[in-house]
Amino acid sequence: MSRYLISCGGTGGHLSPGISLAEGLEDRGHEPVLLISQKKVDARLISKYPRLRFERMPGTGFSWRPWQLLRCVVTQAQAFWFCLRLVRRLRPAAVVGFGGFTSAPLVLAARVQGVPTALHESNRVPGLAVRTVGRLARRVYLPPGIRLPGIRAVATRHVGLPVRREISRLASPAARAALGIDPGQRLLVVLGGSQGAASLNDWARRHVEMLAAEGIQLCVVTGLGKGREETLVLTTRAGAPVRAKFLPFCDRMAELLSAADLVVSRAGAGTLAELIRCETPAILVPYPFAADNHQQANAAFFERQGGGIVVAQTQLGQLHAEVLDVIFNDWLLRKLRANLQRMDRANALDLMLADLEQLAEDDRPPPRLGAVPA
Repeated sequence: MSRYLISCGGTGGHLSPGISLAEGLEDRGHEPVLLISQKKVDARLISKYPRLRFERMPGTGFSWRPWQLLRCVVTQAQAFWFCLRLVRRLRPAAVVGFGGFTSAPLVLAARVQGVPTALHESNRVPGLAVRTVGRLARRVYLPPGIRLPGIRAVATRHVGLPVRREISRLASPAARAALGIDPGQRLLVVLGGSQGAASLNDWARRHVEMLAAEGIQLCVVTGLGKGREETLVLTTRAGAPVRAKFLPFCDRMAELLSAADLVVSRAGAGTLAELIRCETPAILVPYPFAADNHQQANAAFFERQGGGIVVAQTQLGQLHAEVLDVIFNDWLLRKLRANLQRMDRANALDLMLADLEQLAEDDRPPPRLGAVPA
């Protein structure tokens, strides 16, 4: 058995693949320890995994604003010393970072201690942490077709995002029954990622009555701190009841995505991986202020692969018409689902697990030879 340290906190897009990797390592007899941030979204998501070991670490994200930049420098220094002590105490076989502000301190601490390191980048535009410390890593996992300047080809592996085992396509009737969704009406799900998206929440509020009039049920995951849980009961043009649910957080994503006919969503890599796994067609509205505009790159690739449609945030006025065009088009929905099924052929988790075990094995010192008899 080997011990692995995994830094994956800060957002659901980092934490979810870290949990997936930890589950896979446990299945192979290893001991994973996950490093997470102090943010509320981390605390909420990890509550479902009491058997996994989590360690909260200091740290905040990068910003050019003077006060936030100073805070980032101070907390990242604290995070480095925290990780250095942890690496010395736990003596892991390898460490893995999933990007974000929790990754750089762990990679630096592991490098100082001579522990092999790996980084995983899920977005099609690599983030600051991976670009900054990628040269120190023995493995850098990148999306298919993506290269990172300065990273040796021998260190690069092309894999997708590992998805938690609980995220899988369920039969739609069973998923709807579990969530209390009417099986006879179309369901539109609106997601803003783990942080929520105010503009998508506002769009849903403005259009909830128009959608209900068309017989479309609505479920909006607003994000923590962006509204309270509530259920509205509206009517179709014919007078039939239609429900619209607004939830700050949802930890039943496999059921929700499997129940949905269509999703309107941001374009974070974690969300896209779950849409692919659950074969749920989507209209993507990339967050225009994401670092290096990486959500636009993610969404464009998703659209080219045939998983859905992209609508710019500046064109939200057209989103209602796009939703109506897609959600009642059974031929198009079947085509999109078939494309999503094709996109999910490679098993990123198995590829990463085998490679990480090899990385740890290669770094293990050779056995000491016994004395040779005279």
